[in-house]
Amino acid sequence: MKHNITPNTRVRRARDRGTADHGWLTARFTFSFADYFDPEHMGFHALRVMNNDTIAPGGGFPTHSHSDMEIFTYVINGELEHKDSMGNGSVIRAGDLQYMSAGSGIHHSEFNPSSENPTNLYQVWLHPNERGGTPRYAEKPLGNATADNALTLLFSGDGRDGATAIRQDAEIWFGKVDAGQTLQIPASAPAPHAWIQVIAGEIDVLGEHLDAGDGIAIENLPEAFVIDARSAVRLLLFRLC
Repeated sequence: MKHNITPNTRVRRARDRGTADHGWLTARFTFSFADYFDPEHMGFHALRVMNNDTIAPGGGFPTHSHSDMEIFTYVINGELEHKDSMGNGSVIRAGDLQYMSAGSGIHHSEFNPSSENPTNLYQVWLHPNERGGTPRYAEKPLGNATADNALTLLFSGDGRDGATAIRQDAEIWFGKVDAGQTLQIPASAPAPHAWIQVIAGEIDVLGEHLDAGDGIAIENLPEAFVIDARSAVRLLLFRLC
């Protein structure tokens, strides 16, 4: 027998996010971070950080450390130069996504290498499902790897279907949808919760309208649901336990 469970949704509007302005960096915080604290927004299941940063030309984060965190960086516009204690060094360009599993500890720096153009990005942190371990690093140049009007699985706990394996029982999908098209989101019994973050465009989902920068938490997913694109859309979908 099937049981209809009504999903519980909560929208996080872009305009209501926390803010910081350091001159070289302006940031918008979906969840509490650094000096911004809101007990009503401390994360969502394994999802802990959803920062939308703009780094001024030549600005950046000097070498600093992380441990026991899964860190994802999606560059929207501009470039991000990365160096770390594993010996990785590269420039992440617009439309590309980077993954670091900090594990037992990693040191890295992030800079905008341009002298003229700002860099706009999302940085996302997930709690891992295990502590320690050897740090990991991967890059996802999305480009032609993502299909139009579809979801593309980028990261998952099991690394299936070409996804990069991560230290969390979660899935991260990238959605690219043309105006007027829809995305059918199937059920996923192992991951009954979801977070959708709209990177660009406008969507309607589960009775809510979301603009760029908005996010929505969905508890107890229905068996399936639909995302309607009201304009050309780019989004991240997190399936969470």
